[in-house]
Amino acid sequence: MKRVLICEDEVSIREFVVINLKRAGYEVLEAGSGEEALALYDAADGGVDIALLDLMLPGIDGFEVCRKLRERSASMGIIMLTARTQEKEKVTGLSVGADDYVTKPFSPSELMARVDALYRRIRLVDEQEALNYKEEISSGDFTLNLRSRTLHKGDRQIELTQLEFQMLEYFFTNPGLAFSRADILERVWGDNFYGEEKIVDVNIRRLRMKLEDDPSDPRHICTVWGCGYKWEP
Repeated sequence: MKRVLICEDEVSIREFVVINLKRAGYEVLEAGSGEEALALYDAADGGVDIALLDLMLPGIDGFEVCRKLRERSASMGIIMLTARTQEKEKVTGLSVGADDYVTKPFSPSELMARVDALYRRIRLVDEQEALNYKEEISSGDFTLNLRSRTLHKGDRQIELTQLEFQMLEYFFTNPGLAFSRADILERVWGDNFYGEEKIVDVNIRRLRMKLEDDPSDPRHICTVWGCGYKWEP
């Protein structure tokens, strides 16, 4: 069963989302606070595919819930639900581990398109892992293990989210080739992604913080002006 955890303190909005999720074939766990959402996730023993998190919550806010869920799982999908339109809040949500965001008010079709697209990406990763067509990809000091979905730089393991892993696999298998943001979006987020290209830039910055000795002067994830990004071993 496809399972979604929704954390939304406004009952009318939560009920509206739950109805649409169930109609689309998802099993739904409902929470009205961040603390309740984390408890439900733990009780499900990690059996959650996607979390929908409101930003403004009683108690701990959506950002903190996102951080804590991402600590528990690198592979689950996380979508932020927010009434805010400021760029800062959107970028903050993505930088703490969210995969996507939906701005209120949203239509049922938009929300379900985002949820379905994210679920397909998660399943694609799982299927690729099951095929285990190649166990490791090495690039310079880095080794990406496709079976365990881990990254090592020398002897040091670097924690990655699902999206970060997919982006690095794309780079590692195409070293030196420049990819546009649209190329990366299509490969990692899928053809039906609803959103802005800047989500690529946010994830690139996050990867540089994890991989580069000097993120302000990257040696590996290089900007190709007028195009996008490329990987240099």
